[in-house]
Amino acid sequence: MEWNKMKTEMRNENTAKIDTLPTLEMIRLINEEDKKVALAVEKELGKIADAVDLIAAKLKEGGRLIYVGCGTSGRLGILDAAECPPTYSTEPDQVMGIMAGGHAAMFQAAEGAEDHEEAGADDLKKIALCAKDVVVGIAASGRTPYVLGAMAYAKSVGAGVLSITCCPDSPVEAAAEIAIVPAPGPEVVTGSTRMKSGTAQKMVLNMLSTGAMIKLGKVYGNLMVDVKPSNEKLIIRCQRIVCEATGADEAAAKAALEQCDHHPKTAIVMLLLGVDAKQAKGLLAEHDGRIADVLNQ
Repeated sequence: MEWNKMKTEMRNENTAKIDTLPTLEMIRLINEEDKKVALAVEKELGKIADAVDLIAAKLKEGGRLIYVGCGTSGRLGILDAAECPPTYSTEPDQVMGIMAGGHAAMFQAAEGAEDHEEAGADDLKKIALCAKDVVVGIAASGRTPYVLGAMAYAKSVGAGVLSITCCPDSPVEAAAEIAIVPAPGPEVVTGSTRMKSGTAQKMVLNMLSTGAMIKLGKVYGNLMVDVKPSNEKLIIRCQRIVCEATGADEAAAKAALEQCDHHPKTAIVMLLLGVDAKQAKGLLAEHDGRIADVLNQ
């Protein structure tokens, strides 16, 4: 595939004179292009669902979800991974983001780091990647050598291999067990894939991690019952979650949470079944942490 034929690198005729427009018209035009992103993601929902099922199965077996990317794609993977521990109380290494150039590249561009396939493989070797894990290669263009190297190594050890790209028929797509390819078209500013392509990737990442956590029982109804109460706001949120899930008043919710280290899931079972914290934890362990299964036993 030649670079000038790639959708992410093509010039967008709709925005060819954006630099001459009044500010409101400029912003309106960006917004019109952004509307195309959700429709592009919609076309990939079947593959996203298959990816969620694979990720959830790997995590349930004790494996890890590992995002690999460069530049914007890498940063988006790290962002999604970083949000999982406070939102779902995952272990720090259960969902990981790895990018070319290391963590320093999160804050300062290291674009040259993406050109080396062996670096992608080496970074996965450093974390002892194994067959229980699943790797998601993220690359707007679908051609990034670092990502391709990581995906090839992941395949060699038997790990699950997924991809998110924004250009159909790319090498990254071909290398994936499940390839997710939302294609929102040329960018508002030619080649600036932090825009529509980045938004598409973020939407898919939201679905992958959220869907997997729902499948693992970390959501009850639409409440995040495994949230980690690491500050005052989140302690209050835990109380609200318990109240919503059980119908209990604030005092009862607070009392239950204080008995179980402020773990909403445990407090909910305590209040709904009239059991103590130890019993509630035991019931949750017997049912893979799924409140609905505990209640339906």
